[in-house]
Amino acid sequence: MTAAADRDPGLQPERTRLAWRRTTLSATVVALLAGRQALHSGATPAALVAVALSAVAWLGFLLVAHRRVGRMGVARPEPLAPRGALTAALCTVALAVFAAAMLF
Repeated sequence: MTAAADRDPGLQPERTRLAWRRTTLSATVVALLAGRQALHSGATPAALVAVALSAVAWLGFLLVAHRRVGRMGVARPEPLAPRGALTAALCTVALAVFAAAMLF
């Protein structure tokens, strides 16, 4: 009996689904902390724009993650589309940039 025959094809999609959920939770915490920081440092117009853009980036990431988690329900899910990967990466970078912009 080979190692490939012993492999449970349902475990990898489950781990990937959990990783997407953890990453979504992290993005949510970052967006909430950015909003909190902006409100506590004074609601300047630049801070409010940064909070709004952070919310848009968070929603974009949430949409990609939700679609990906929904497609992970089979034993051999399709790979993440390049467009989805690019969107997730851009939203993550945007959250970091907007958070840094709020500090200055």
